[in-house]
Amino acid sequence: MYDLLIKNGKIVTSEKVMEGNIAVKDGVIALCTKKHDIPAAKQVLDVSGKLVFPGAIDTHAHLNDPGYTWREDFEHGTGAAALGGYTTVIDMPLQNEPALTNASIFENKQKAVHDKSHTDYCFWGGLVSYNFNELKELWDAGAVAFKAFLGPVSADYETLNYGQAYEAMQIVRKLNGRIGFHCEDYSIIRHMEALMMRQKNYTWEGFLKSRPVAAEMVATMAVIEMAKAVGCKVHICHVSSPLVAAKIKEAQQQGYDITAETCGHYLSMTDHDVLQGGAMFKCAPPLRSQNEVDRLWEYVADGTLSGIASDHSPCTYEEKYTEILGKRIQTPFDAWGGISGIQSVFQTVFYEGVVKRGYSPCILAKVMSENAAKAFGIYGKKGAIAEGFDADFVILDPDRQWEITEESLYYVNKISAFTGRRGIGRPIATFIRGELAACEDKLIKAPGYGKLVKRI
Repeated sequence: MYDLLIKNGKIVTSEKVMEGNIAVKDGVIALCTKKHDIPAAKQVLDVSGKLVFPGAIDTHAHLNDPGYTWREDFEHGTGAAALGGYTTVIDMPLQNEPALTNASIFENKQKAVHDKSHTDYCFWGGLVSYNFNELKELWDAGAVAFKAFLGPVSADYETLNYGQAYEAMQIVRKLNGRIGFHCEDYSIIRHMEALMMRQKNYTWEGFLKSRPVAAEMVATMAVIEMAKAVGCKVHICHVSSPLVAAKIKEAQQQGYDITAETCGHYLSMTDHDVLQGGAMFKCAPPLRSQNEVDRLWEYVADGTLSGIASDHSPCTYEEKYTEILGKRIQTPFDAWGGISGIQSVFQTVFYEGVVKRGYSPCILAKVMSENAAKAFGIYGKKGAIAEGFDADFVILDPDRQWEITEESLYYVNKISAFTGRRGIGRPIATFIRGELAACEDKLIKAPGYGKLVKRI
């Protein structure tokens, strides 16, 4: 007898939607059957009329634990993820104290958060100029990829120049690892920021001008060409522009192992939101035009992207509007740059992509689960509704209307650019390894249920 049977669901795979049943044994998918083949199980959940997605993987989140937990912590960040439909979160190495740059820090971070997580989780490893000799040990400890910046970054981390990035690729290639890059060209951004200052353009239009698509394109093309030359696997983080996505697709079609992600806000918000809403919508790269949002969806639909991430970048209200670490905010350039969205992405992209634009829900299963798991070496355990995989599911009611409110958010700081958005279709239950982790607006499993996931 099976432990759990989810019956009469519309099972969403990367290829089709089919009515059927899923049987779970010992936390693993043991059987997928047709609708009328109903095996016996200790617990039976009838989800007639509901979509059953494979658990989504957040390829890019900043949970700030340990170190900056007044912004967010692992308990609240992963709790929000579970409520929103992410079953695995890949946590970034920066905005931690210390940044996760060696194997010892990896182990200490795991000890610090292992009893806090509601979801399963992985760790990105840091890639900075001073840890090249420690990358192998960090990889062996279980990092699923390395994160590097080419654009400006906060003071607790470091930007690489192109020469350093090239050298790092040579090292990581030997590990068969992958480097994720924040692709914005440092020199373009710093020059344009200085130009806006000289022109006294302390406006949100000035901020948008300081981070043009050209800066994202220059850095992305540099990474692609270096990756081609070295043979290193790379991942382009938070793609905001369809022009950039087109270059990534071109490299993929040439046979290079170059993956990429976008974020929920780049698929649902625009530069108009920045001009009207200011700091709450500030992120890097910045939000683009409505036309670019619409065209970026085409690269979600064709599978170019390996993840629709949250880039969850929480902060206090004061860090958006008044003061950051003792420094008073005087212009848009000073405000915290990041959007909190880990609880809201799944329902938002379902509404934007499936409801509004008519795309098949299969594209979300492909991009948010299958492609993401393959890119980070955890496919076979995570990433699909198939026998032998972890029993991670998201039950989504396609007819459920929703509105995101501050009160509904589980974050330490209940502020988000997603607040006020409305739509149709939202996750109502999240299962992780066969156990109900979240249902409606309530967390079911206690913190500590989530486990560290390492590469297969």
